Amino acid sequence: MVELDGFGKPCPLPLMLVKKALDEGSTEVGIRVDNETAVANITRMLGQKGLGYDVVEIEGGWFISTSADGVVSEAVTPAVATVCGPQGCGYSVFVGKDHVGEGDPELGYNLMKMAIYTLSEADVVPASLLFMNSGVKLVCGDESQTIESVQAMQEKGTEVLVCGTCLNFYGIADDLKVGTVSNMYDILGRMHEAGKVISL
Repeated sequence: MVELDGFGKPCPLPLMLVKKALDEGSTEVGIRVDNETAVANITRMLGQKGLGYDVVEIEGGWFISTSADGVVSEAVTPAVATVCGPQGCGYSVFVGKDHVGEGDPELGYNLMKMAIYTLSEADVVPASLLFMNSGVKLVCGDESQTIESVQAMQEKGTEVLVCGTCLNFYGIADDLKVGTVSNMYDILGRMHEAGKVISL
């Protein structure tokens, strides 16, 4: 077994270590990690690849290893209407801040709230909705219209990914109300797969 050490490594470095070992042909891979976000990201990736895995608590964290008879997560494929072209399928919306444009903060926040609502009412919702930096505050706050709009898109098949590093930076990881805690690797991957990316 290839054993890797992810202790002290920020997201998504532990995931990238595992991916590299798998890409190089290793079928038995184990890694030590010291945070739950890394556990969630790595096990989700293994499940999406159809690989079984075991997670064992160790001193200071967890040891994740591939296993022929371990748990296999179900990969979720967004059931959104998509248009595919040479550049990819559907569209992604990247939300990198909690407001639209620059100027008055209250106006910018209200514009963002309206933009997300408008997306939820569109005939074709995004294939993915990606929250990063202060944008993660939108899915952790008390603004019910924004939360309901994101939930509506998720119910229509939009994959909602929220940067785990950003949630931890702002100290709001426990306040997440909608979406899946994710990482730079997955978020950039959804952008790469999309036919176009809209940044708000």
